[in-house]
Amino acid sequence: MFAEKVIELLKEAERNKDTIDQFNDDKIRQIIEEMQMLFNLNMNDANASSENKSLWTTVQVRHSALERNKRCLMAYLYSRMEKIKTLRWEFGSVLPPDVRELLSDEEYVWFSKYSTNLASYMRSLGQDIGYSGIDLTENLKPPKSLYIEVLCLVDYGKLELEEGDVIMLKKNSRHFLPTSECQTLIRQGILKQIL
Repeated sequence: MFAEKVIELLKEAERNKDTIDQFNDDKIRQIIEEMQMLFNLNMNDANASSENKSLWTTVQVRHSALERNKRCLMAYLYSRMEKIKTLRWEFGSVLPPDVRELLSDEEYVWFSKYSTNLASYMRSLGQDIGYSGIDLTENLKPPKSLYIEVLCLVDYGKLELEEGDVIMLKKNSRHFLPTSECQTLIRQGILKQIL
Protein backbone atom coordinates (compact mmCIF):
# COMPACT_ATOMS: atom_id res chain seq x y z
CA MET A 1 0.00 0.00 0.00
CA PHE A 2 1.23 3.47 -0.85
CA ALA A 3 2.15 6.00 1.87
CA GLU A 4 2.22 3.54 4.80
CA LYS A 5 5.71 4.53 5.94
CA VAL A 6 4.94 8.24 5.87
CA ILE A 7 1.81 7.69 7.98
CA GLU A 8 3.95 5.78 10.52
CA LEU A 9 6.35 8.73 10.58
CA LEU A 10 3.53 11.20 11.26
CA LYS A 11 2.06 9.00 14.00
CA GLU A 12 5.49 8.82 15.61
CA ALA A 13 5.73 12.61 15.62
CA GLU A 14 2.15 12.96 16.89
CA ARG A 15 2.77 10.64 19.87
CA ASN A 16 5.24 13.09 21.38
CA LYS A 17 3.81 16.53 20.74
CA ASP A 18 5.78 18.31 23.47
CA THR A 19 9.16 16.65 22.97
CA ILE A 20 11.37 16.05 19.98
CA ASP A 21 12.33 12.52 18.98
CA GLN A 22 15.45 11.28 17.26
CA PHE A 23 15.47 12.30 13.60
CA ASN A 24 14.28 9.20 11.72
CA ASP A 25 16.79 9.09 8.87
CA ASP A 26 16.02 5.50 7.83
CA LYS A 27 12.28 5.97 7.48
CA ILE A 28 12.71 9.20 5.54
CA ARG A 29 15.16 7.49 3.19
CA GLN A 30 12.63 4.66 2.64
CA ILE A 31 9.87 7.18 1.89
CA ILE A 32 12.05 9.01 -0.62
CA GLU A 33 12.99 5.70 -2.27
CA GLU A 34 9.27 4.84 -2.53
CA MET A 35 8.61 8.24 -4.09
CA GLN A 36 11.45 7.74 -6.57
CA MET A 37 10.07 4.33 -7.51
CA LEU A 38 6.56 5.75 -8.01
CA PHE A 39 7.96 8.58 -10.11
CA ASN A 40 9.93 6.18 -12.33
CA LEU A 41 6.88 3.93 -12.81
CA ASN A 42 4.80 6.96 -13.72
CA MET A 43 7.38 8.17 -16.23
CA ASN A 44 7.48 4.75 -17.90
CA ASP A 45 3.69 4.47 -18.00
CA ALA A 46 3.23 8.07 -19.15
CA ASN A 47 5.61 7.48 -22.06
CA ALA A 48 3.83 4.24 -22.93
CA SER A 49 0.34 5.68 -22.44
CA SER A 50 0.42 7.68 -25.63
CA GLU A 51 -0.60 4.40 -27.29
CA ASN A 52 -2.56 2.97 -24.32
CA LYS A 53 -4.98 5.36 -22.56
CA SER A 54 -5.91 2.76 -19.91
CA LEU A 55 -2.69 3.49 -17.99
CA TRP A 56 -3.71 7.09 -17.18
CA THR A 57 -5.76 6.04 -14.14
CA THR A 58 -2.79 4.15 -12.72
CA VAL A 59 -0.54 7.13 -13.33
CA GLN A 60 -3.00 9.44 -11.57
CA VAL A 61 -3.27 7.14 -8.52
CA ARG A 62 0.51 6.94 -8.22
CA HIS A 63 0.82 10.69 -8.66
CA SER A 64 -1.70 11.21 -5.83
CA ALA A 65 0.39 8.90 -3.64
CA LEU A 66 3.50 10.92 -4.54
CA GLU A 67 1.77 14.18 -3.62
CA ARG A 68 0.52 12.69 -0.34
CA ASN A 69 4.01 11.50 0.60
CA LYS A 70 5.41 14.94 -0.19
CA ARG A 71 2.76 16.73 1.90
CA CYS A 72 3.24 14.36 4.83
CA LEU A 73 7.04 14.69 4.73
CA MET A 74 6.67 18.47 4.69
CA ALA A 75 4.28 18.29 7.68
CA TYR A 76 6.76 16.10 9.59
CA LEU A 77 9.67 18.45 8.89
CA TYR A 78 7.59 21.54 9.72
CA SER A 79 6.52 19.96 13.02
CA ARG A 80 10.17 19.30 13.89
CA MET A 81 11.12 22.84 12.92
CA GLU A 82 8.48 24.27 15.27
CA LYS A 83 9.77 22.05 18.09
CA ILE A 84 13.33 23.23 17.40
CA LYS A 85 12.15 26.86 17.63
CA THR A 86 10.66 26.02 21.02
CA LEU A 87 13.97 24.48 22.11
CA ARG A 88 15.72 27.77 21.32
CA TRP A 89 13.34 29.69 23.56
CA GLU A 90 13.60 27.12 26.37
CA PHE A 91 17.34 26.37 26.42
CA GLY A 92 18.90 29.41 24.80
CA SER A 93 21.49 29.33 22.06
CA VAL A 94 23.33 26.29 23.47
CA LEU A 95 21.49 22.99 23.46
CA PRO A 96 22.20 20.32 26.06
CA PRO A 97 24.15 17.37 24.54
CA ASP A 98 21.26 14.91 24.99
CA VAL A 99 18.93 17.22 23.02
CA ARG A 100 21.60 17.98 20.39
CA GLU A 101 21.86 14.23 19.63
CA LEU A 102 18.20 14.15 18.58
CA LEU A 103 18.71 16.62 15.72
CA SER A 104 20.06 15.88 12.28
CA ASP A 105 23.05 17.90 11.08
CA GLU A 106 20.82 20.01 8.82
CA GLU A 107 18.43 20.70 11.69
CA TYR A 108 21.30 21.81 13.91
CA VAL A 109 22.52 24.18 11.18
CA TRP A 110 18.97 25.58 10.97
CA PHE A 111 18.88 25.92 14.78
CA SER A 112 22.18 27.85 14.71
CA LYS A 113 20.93 30.21 11.99
CA TYR A 114 17.64 30.74 13.85
CA SER A 115 19.60 31.51 17.05
CA THR A 116 21.80 33.99 15.19
CA ASN A 117 18.79 35.73 13.63
CA LEU A 118 16.95 35.87 16.96
CA ALA A 119 20.01 37.27 18.74
CA SER A 120 20.45 39.89 16.02
CA TYR A 121 16.80 40.90 16.32
CA MET A 122 17.01 41.13 20.12
CA ARG A 123 20.15 43.31 19.88
CA SER A 124 18.33 45.67 17.52
CA LEU A 125 15.41 46.19 19.94
CA GLY A 126 15.58 49.41 21.87
CA GLN A 127 18.50 50.90 19.94
CA ASP A 128 16.42 53.91 18.92
CA ILE A 129 15.95 54.86 22.60
CA GLY A 130 19.50 54.14 23.74
CA TYR A 131 19.30 50.51 24.91
CA SER A 132 21.70 47.88 23.61
CA GLY A 133 18.93 45.34 23.12
CA ILE A 134 16.32 43.35 24.99
CA ASP A 135 16.55 39.64 25.81
CA LEU A 136 13.13 38.31 24.81
CA THR A 137 13.97 34.81 26.06
CA GLU A 138 14.60 35.95 29.61
CA ASN A 139 11.06 36.10 30.99
CA LEU A 140 8.87 33.68 29.08
CA LYS A 141 6.25 33.85 31.83
CA PRO A 142 5.54 36.93 33.94
CA PRO A 143 7.17 36.63 37.37
CA LYS A 144 4.92 36.15 40.40
CA SER A 145 7.45 37.93 42.59
CA LEU A 146 10.54 40.01 41.99
CA TYR A 147 12.81 37.69 44.02
CA ILE A 148 12.85 33.90 44.25
CA GLU A 149 14.76 31.36 46.28
CA VAL A 150 16.89 29.03 44.19
CA LEU A 151 19.13 26.01 44.74
CA CYS A 152 22.32 25.72 42.71
CA LEU A 153 22.55 22.26 41.10
CA VAL A 154 26.14 22.51 39.79
CA ASP A 155 29.34 24.38 40.57
CA TYR A 156 28.76 27.34 38.25
CA GLY A 157 31.19 29.90 39.59
CA LYS A 158 30.71 33.66 39.79
CA LEU A 159 27.51 35.36 38.69
CA GLU A 160 27.40 39.12 38.38
CA LEU A 161 23.98 40.61 38.96
CA GLU A 162 22.65 43.70 37.16
CA GLU A 163 23.20 45.74 40.32
CA GLY A 164 26.92 44.89 40.22
CA ASP A 165 26.92 42.37 43.07
CA VAL A 166 28.90 39.19 42.47
CA ILE A 167 27.79 35.91 44.03
CA MET A 168 29.38 32.45 43.96
CA LEU A 169 27.10 29.70 42.72
CA LYS A 170 28.30 26.44 44.29
CA LYS A 171 26.54 23.10 44.19
CA ASN A 172 23.74 22.81 46.81
CA SER A 173 23.99 26.49 47.82
CA ARG A 174 20.77 28.47 48.28
CA HIS A 175 20.29 32.03 47.13
CA PHE A 176 17.54 34.65 47.16
CA LEU A 177 17.93 36.34 43.76
CA PRO A 178 16.01 38.60 41.38
CA THR A 179 13.70 36.52 39.20
CA SER A 180 14.96 38.20 36.04
CA GLU A 181 18.53 37.07 36.80
CA CYS A 182 17.54 33.44 37.39
CA GLN A 183 15.22 32.55 34.51
CA THR A 184 17.93 31.66 31.98
CA LEU A 185 19.95 29.67 34.54
CA ILE A 186 16.83 27.77 35.63
CA ARG A 187 16.04 26.83 32.02
CA GLN A 188 19.65 25.67 31.55
CA GLY A 189 19.40 23.41 34.61
CA ILE A 190 22.00 25.30 36.66
CA LEU A 191 19.51 26.60 39.23
CA LYS A 192 16.27 25.13 40.56
CA GLN A 193 13.53 27.24 42.07
CA ILE A 194 12.65 26.29 45.63
CA LEU A 195 8.92 26.53 46.17
